[in-house]
Amino acid sequence: MSCELPNSQEALAKDAQAKALDIERNVGNFRYDTSYDLDAGKGLSEKTIDFICNAKKEPDWIRDFRKKALKIFNEKHMPGEWASADLKNIDFDRISYYMAKGRQTRSWEEVPEEVKKTFERLGVPEKERAFLAGVEAQFDSESSYSNMKEDLAKQGVIFVTSSEGLMKYPEIFRPWFGKVIPIGDNKFSALNSAVFSGGSFIYIPKGVKLKQPLQAYFRINAEEMGQFERTLIIADEGAEMMYMEGCTAPQYETSSLHSAVVELVALKGAKIQYVTVQNWSSNVFNLVTKRGMAMEDAQIRWIDCNIGSRLTMKYPAVVLRGEGARGEVLSIALAHDGQHQDTGSKMIHVADRTTSNIISKSISIGKGRATYRGMVSIPSHLKHCKNNTECDALLINDNSRTDTYPAIVVKGEGNSVQHEASVSKVSEEQIFYMRQRGIPEAEAMSLAVNGFVNDLVREFPMEYSVELRRLIDLEMEGSVG
Repeated sequence: MSCELPNSQEALAKDAQAKALDIERNVGNFRYDTSYDLDAGKGLSEKTIDFICNAKKEPDWIRDFRKKALKIFNEKHMPGEWASADLKNIDFDRISYYMAKGRQTRSWEEVPEEVKKTFERLGVPEKERAFLAGVEAQFDSESSYSNMKEDLAKQGVIFVTSSEGLMKYPEIFRPWFGKVIPIGDNKFSALNSAVFSGGSFIYIPKGVKLKQPLQAYFRINAEEMGQFERTLIIADEGAEMMYMEGCTAPQYETSSLHSAVVELVALKGAKIQYVTVQNWSSNVFNLVTKRGMAMEDAQIRWIDCNIGSRLTMKYPAVVLRGEGARGEVLSIALAHDGQHQDTGSKMIHVADRTTSNIISKSISIGKGRATYRGMVSIPSHLKHCKNNTECDALLINDNSRTDTYPAIVVKGEGNSVQHEASVSKVSEEQIFYMRQRGIPEAEAMSLAVNGFVNDLVREFPMEYSVELRRLIDLEMEGSVG
């Protein structure tokens, strides 16, 4: 006896379920009409940079820094043949590089109405009240709201925008700014250096251990917008902290660009965890450079989830600079039709007794493509270094695609490296087995996929792991066949 619905009833049931889930699936796919107080116009030139510097009232050294970066950006070629051909579709002359609404405030009531409605709909105030030590909400080019609990300020913790950091705390900010990721690291780090705006500057004093995370929320609102936040986090000796970021944008027919730079500095014995759950719309090019520097006995841990975007190219890195330092990257990438998640990690060992761990899991659905691209470097003069790399891919359909490009260079004596990779496919027999036991198709697929990533999802903070499982469930709807 079959437990399946007749074709017409099954179609109606699926249609009803799809409609019920539509709002959730497109949680970030909305916008409110917004008039901007500052708009540099489209296209990139020295006039754009002058507009940004004047609007932000920046010192001359920042203007010089930006113009040097613009020159490097114009001179550098796009990434080589290995990169996605999709990059050729970015029209830099159509992008808006700076648009700002209102001014930053620490009072939620003073946030401009349309910006407030956007973040209220995304649940930012509730998250701040429930489990955060501080929050920053960026709307297009600038932060509209930034706040931190008073007890942290009394301990000397600094949590401000990058612009505030360079203006108010130059003695802490400037020595590390652009040092972990130089201007010319790649074409898009140069672009960010030329037009950066927004992002966070965080300093955790010696021995201070934050019990609650700090969070930033990045929202692209305008069409053909470029968002270029720049984040610098410094954890002083023995300090510990967690930083979380979320990202959304409405769906447009035209392309948007997100090109961030994130620099982490963990001094002796410090610990930094950086958690990302991105849910960009499928018209966003997400081209991000993230790198941390871990000193003696310090730990840097990237926990990264990439869902959404047209193309993501992101390879969180750790430079293990001090003896006994540890770096770790745990990443999940989900690529649906028309999406390419090109993600991975870089671990650069430059001191003895350093340890790195890379665990990457990807899911490809329909004609989606997931790529792991990693690098591990242990030179010959180092001793007692260790690396573990695991790359697991799950294919949902016959035309799904996954690629793995590991580059591991290990020299010297007493160093150890292990690499493991696997590719598997969810079979129709597995789904049929669960459906015969009364489990709907979408739920059966979600069970299979969540089982595949479950060990990594547990590493996310509880609030993010719940959101991540929900996003995966919604992506699985109708994915078989």
